[in-house]
Amino acid sequence: MVQIPNQQPDPRPPSSDASSRSGESFTSGDSAEPAEPVAPSVPTSADVARLAGVSRATVSYVLNNTGAVRISEPTRHRVREAARELGYVPHAAARSLRAGHTRIVLLPTPEMPAGPLHSAFLNELQWALSRLDHTVVQYGSVGLTGEDAARAWAELRPVAVLAPTGIGPDGTAVLRRSGTKAVLTLGPEPVEGAHALLMDQRTVGRAAAEHLRSRGHDRIGVVMPREHGLDAYAEPRLEGVRATGAEAVPLPLSYEEEDAARLARELRDGGPGAVFAYNDEYAMLLMRALQDAGADVPGDVAVMGADDLMLGRLLRPRLSTVRVDLPSGREIAELVDRLVRDPAAEPLVRDVLGATAIAREST
Repeated sequence: MVQIPNQQPDPRPPSSDASSRSGESFTSGDSAEPAEPVAPSVPTSADVARLAGVSRATVSYVLNNTGAVRISEPTRHRVREAARELGYVPHAAARSLRAGHTRIVLLPTPEMPAGPLHSAFLNELQWALSRLDHTVVQYGSVGLTGEDAARAWAELRPVAVLAPTGIGPDGTAVLRRSGTKAVLTLGPEPVEGAHALLMDQRTVGRAAAEHLRSRGHDRIGVVMPREHGLDAYAEPRLEGVRATGAEAVPLPLSYEEEDAARLARELRDGGPGAVFAYNDEYAMLLMRALQDAGADVPGDVAVMGADDLMLGRLLRPRLSTVRVDLPSGREIAELVDRLVRDPAAEPLVRDVLGATAIAREST
C-alpha cells in the first residue's frame, strides 16, 4: 500500500513578501532558488519522419515490419538509423489498440521443472519468434486450469498461445473470441478448435522398454519421481513401458542421494534386473547409488535414462538412454507466424516428438 505523507504548509513566506519586508529587490538575473531540470522530451514517430525525410506512415511501415507495403532498403535503413539516433521505440500499447491485438506469443509456464532439453527448445523458440517480430511472454498461471486459465491469458490479448492440452475446447473458444489468432496445444492428443503439436511421452517409455526387452529384461522397474509436476511426464512413460508387454514395476524416487541409496539397496537385494530411470539425471543418481551399494551395472541391474545428456556419455559405464527428438524452435516459430497470418486455417495436427533408444554400456 502506498502511503501519502501529510502535507504541511511551508513556514517560509513567499520570496516576494520577504523581499518587500527586507527592502531588497531582485533583478531579472537573480534567482531565489535553482531552476528545476527540464525533463527531456520523448521522441515521436513525427520526429523520426522529419529526420529521415519520409512520411509518418513510412516510419510505421518500416518499424512495424509491415510486409504488405514495398519500401526500398535504403529508405528502411534511413528510418532505422533515424529512430536509433533519436532513441525512438514504437509504443506497443498504441500499436495493439490500432491492430486489435499485440505481437505477444504467450507460453504458459509449466508446473514441472524445465530440463535442459526443454530449456534449449524454449531459448531457440524465443529467438526465432523475435526474428519474426513477435515477443514471447511466459505466463505463470499455477493453480489455474481450463477456461479460467484461458481468461487470464486472454487479458494480455496475445496474438498466439502455445498451451497445454488441459486448456480444453472451452478455453480455446475464450482465446479465439478475445482476438487470439492461433491457439496451439502441446500434449498427447488434439483439442477441438486448436492446432495440435502432439508430444506423446508414451513414445519415450516404449523406446526404453523395447531396448531393455531386447537385452532379455521382461520385468522392468520404472522410476516415478516424487518431485511435483513430473508425473505429467512420468505416468505416460510408465504406460509406454507397459504397452510393450513388459511387467512394469513403479519405483518412487526423490532426487536425493539418501533416497537413491534406499532404492539401490532394494534393487540389489532382489528388485527388477533393469530400470528405466525416467531421465538421465535420475539414471545417473541411481547408477551412482547402485555402485556405492556394491551392485554391478549392468551385471546386477541395467540402467537406462532419457534425454541423451552429454554427462551421461562421460560416466563409466556410459549411460544408455532414449534420445528425445523435438522440432527446432525455428520450425515452430515459423509455423506460429504462418498460422497467425491465416487465422481461418483448418486445425492442423502434427506429431512433433520422436524417441530413439541409444545403447551404451549401462544396459
